[in-house]
Amino acid sequence: MLEIRHLEAAYGGITALHGISLEIPKGRIGALIGANGAGKSTTLRAISGIVKARKGEILFEGQSIANKPPHEIVGLGIAHSPEGRMVFSNLTVLENLQMGAHLRRDKAGVKADLERVHSLFPRLVEREGQLAGTLSGGEQQMLAIGRALMSRPKCLLLDEPSLGIAPILVQSIFERIAEINRSMGLTILLVEQNANLALRVADLGFVLETGRIVLAGPAAELRENPAVRSAYLGETN
Repeated sequence: MLEIRHLEAAYGGITALHGISLEIPKGRIGALIGANGAGKSTTLRAISGIVKARKGEILFEGQSIANKPPHEIVGLGIAHSPEGRMVFSNLTVLENLQMGAHLRRDKAGVKADLERVHSLFPRLVEREGQLAGTLSGGEQQMLAIGRALMSRPKCLLLDEPSLGIAPILVQSIFERIAEINRSMGLTILLVEQNANLALRVADLGFVLETGRIVLAGPAAELRENPAVRSAYLGETN
């Protein structure tokens, strides 16, 4: 469903991605792990059109989307839940969710998807009329994912869903990610510093170092790789 070929991206004169390539089959979860500054978030931003691709290709369902405007990419079926959540602080929870569906005109479908989001994240029902800026970090993450789902995507990009969340909620968020994949059949590309959790929920894993993919394969195999265990899972054996 999603394929990147020899992608290069830069911020000014600083190259962030040095020709990376990866594939995520339809209905699978791919996890992109690596240290801060490795280029993980840049990869997602390039896919969603926020960062321009300097070289290479980005294909979605076989169609080139490199450097298309972000709203067109959303319209094709890719939704991005960004690092830091980026909720609209001065809008209510319900208004944030409605913003996720701003390109849609199918009122019945939007209503059904709102109910689905509420079933995934019941806390959002309780907070429906509350300003998003007053939510906890975990609640804002639920809202950011829910808002992305309101566009009815085929592919979901998740950037650091555990960042800044109380540990007690992190496991719950990852359970919801697995449920979204399982029940809705969504293809997911997950960027996450918690490599252990990411590789447990994912089918495929990619290790990014200084803008280059240095390891790739089934997530279960990467979890057993000594280099990955030492560098990213905090294990020495």
